[in-house]
Amino acid sequence: MGRDEDTPAHAHKNRALCDAAVRIYTEALSAGRIPRTAIEPAPCLTELALVHPDPQDEAWVRPVPPSAALAHLLQPVVREIHERISLSAALADSLAPLAAVASTDPNLAITVLEGIPLIDAAVQHATESATEEIRTLQPGSTRPPDQLQRALSRARLTLERGTPLRHIYQHPIRYNQTFKAYLNQMPPGLIEIRTLEQTVERLLVFDHTVAFIPANTARDVALEIRHPALIRYLIQMYEVLWAQATPLTDPLPAPPPSVSVTAVQLSVARLLVEGHTDQVVAGKLGISVRTCRAHVSRLMHTLNATSRTQLGALLVRSGMDGSAPPGTTEKPVPPVTPG
Repeated sequence: MGRDEDTPAHAHKNRALCDAAVRIYTEALSAGRIPRTAIEPAPCLTELALVHPDPQDEAWVRPVPPSAALAHLLQPVVREIHERISLSAALADSLAPLAAVASTDPNLAITVLEGIPLIDAAVQHATESATEEIRTLQPGSTRPPDQLQRALSRARLTLERGTPLRHIYQHPIRYNQTFKAYLNQMPPGLIEIRTLEQTVERLLVFDHTVAFIPANTARDVALEIRHPALIRYLIQMYEVLWAQATPLTDPLPAPPPSVSVTAVQLSVARLLVEGHTDQVVAGKLGISVRTCRAHVSRLMHTLNATSRTQLGALLVRSGMDGSAPPGTTEKPVPPVTPG
């Protein structure tokens, strides 16, 4: 029967019963059958095969039991699920044997880790798996308290397992009170710490298995390196720096002073003479620009310099920049006081 133009269209979600269909279907289930004209407001009953013609009277329709209707409607869904399961199993059977090949391919041994949580999780897993030795290179003279707390927790677990731990920091960390408090909480044992005047970017090496380096200046993107050749290279570089570093328990080199200049000021002096700006000097030494400028001011006062130009000349003349003063052939040992 055609729909009158004044009759509103029967619109609702696909494969869903409208209110009229629920009411009519309920009446049909109760009565056993219902006139065909009664289902005209709800054509979805026919579309979903919830009713079928009465074989004894075409003017009537009979309801299909809900369980039978549901089984009929779910057949396409069940068929699709079975097809997807079969496809998943076939893909797994095809790709699983390639996993061993990929794990030994050096070209696939560098992974980009984006975000601090992902980096921390990867470092934590590497820490828990390390059994031979952990080497770290930590540039800068300050570390955030929350970062130190995470490091403290990892270090304790490492040392309790008997895994040796080595750190290289920059000289100014020796005077950092937060770092001293961190060290006081460290259990005695297999931990060694040395300091350098300058160092490279952050580096973590676990056994001879995996290393982590920053991939950007913000250090919220890192590279996880498992390439055997790269791991060997990073370890060799670390050992060179370790040999040049000063144990934390030893004082910094300080010959008897004729001019009161600290080790850090001596480093500042050498970098200034090389032509670096305050910002570059601060970055190389792991100190703030404000601290760097304070050291420059003390150098000017010590050498009675009235300008930076004069300071540079006096530094070269005194040999504090590491060069030999005019008229000498040997490089002098600059006068330094610790601190």
